[in-house]
Amino acid sequence: MIQISEVLETNNMIEKENLDVRTITLGISLLNCITDDLDKLCDNIYNRITATAKDLVKTGEEIEREYGIPIVNKRISVTPIALIGGAACKNPEDYVRIAKVLDKAAHEMGVNFIGGFSALVSKGMTKSDELLIKSIPEALSVTERVCSSVNLGSTKTGLNMDAVRLMGSIIKEAAEKTKENDCIGCAKLVVFCNAPDDNPFMAGAFHGVTEADEIINVGVSGPGVMRKALESVRGTDFGVLADTIKKTAFKITRVGQLVAYEASKRLNIPFGIIDLSLAPTPAIGDSIADIFEEMGLERAGAPGTTAALALLNDQVKKGGVMASSYVGGLSGAFIPVSEDQGMINAVNEGALTLEKLEAMTCVCSVGLDMIAVPGDTSEATLSGVIADEMAIGMVNQKTTAVRIIPVIGKSVGEKVEFGGLLGYAPIMPVNTFSCDAFVNRGGRIPAPIHSFKN
Repeated sequence: MIQISEVLETNNMIEKENLDVRTITLGISLLNCITDDLDKLCDNIYNRITATAKDLVKTGEEIEREYGIPIVNKRISVTPIALIGGAACKNPEDYVRIAKVLDKAAHEMGVNFIGGFSALVSKGMTKSDELLIKSIPEALSVTERVCSSVNLGSTKTGLNMDAVRLMGSIIKEAAEKTKENDCIGCAKLVVFCNAPDDNPFMAGAFHGVTEADEIINVGVSGPGVMRKALESVRGTDFGVLADTIKKTAFKITRVGQLVAYEASKRLNIPFGIIDLSLAPTPAIGDSIADIFEEMGLERAGAPGTTAALALLNDQVKKGGVMASSYVGGLSGAFIPVSEDQGMINAVNEGALTLEKLEAMTCVCSVGLDMIAVPGDTSEATLSGVIADEMAIGMVNQKTTAVRIIPVIGKSVGEKVEFGGLLGYAPIMPVNTFSCDAFVNRGGRIPAPIHSFKN
């Protein structure tokens, strides 16, 4: 029996504490679109997406109205395009053409992003993978809603350092091609280690080959709700703090579970997972950094921040798995800079550095997210930052990612405006000592010893 007090509590979370369902993401397999005729492939992709997703936005809006739960984004993810285009695409320009088809379908369906312009190269690159990766800068510069991701390593396979080196130059090229728009292309590009098949959040969403033909994945968020809950336990011990986080995460996840089941039923598409990720926005009061301060830190980045994040991330997962049998994706706490006003403040005040963020990624849900760096940062340095973050994921058997934006024409102390949920970011300093000889070695970093479990 649901008590009236619980209804009122949920209403208060929505109205005053920024609780929302961040996204309903419809995953679509494009495996049945494959052909060696590029014209036919583009037609197949467009027809498959528009036929499957035709009611997605309308259904999301209906659920919003009926339940009073904000659903901020409706999105689509597709099978990694490097797998779909291999037979038909002979050069990077062919992949750019597919990106335009994805963008057209996204506009037609009214979704804000479509993910899956992706390649999975953790152990090696096929010719198709390499062509897609080389097409990414142009593809992101000529599309609006297409998001791209590349998985560079895993705990089982190690790190593909040839791909890590290549992605440093791809990121720099993407920045150059979109420099008239504050290098926004890089904000739609993420690299992973241990990328999950069922992530509903952009820019890294793709429809994994282990998934069904279609699937509904839902991402829920609630940093403001969590911060408010922790106000009531100021000064208590860590046991009480942990229990409060866990109980609050349970309540947040139940809201997502309701939306997921409703969307699945109305669209007649199987329910996949709930991704309970405390994903912040630039809105005041919707910040992960504010949670740290409520836990007792003066600013995000102060000594103790990594421990606080470890506690937060673990208890969020524990509350989530009690609320839903199908928690997946990234689930935990995101620590982007540009999307979190509290994190921006911490950077501006000198409390939070790139090195501290890297330490925090050992225990967070993802990694270095929406980090703006000087435009003259070298390709090798970008690859070095990526390599460090991928190594953390590989050794710790967790998903890690890098979404870094070298902002052309700007330097430390300036800021870059992205708008919307992406917010704005201060330009952060990067260690300028060279790593060129290291990243240029090529080959693979072997998988860690604990990956050998057969």
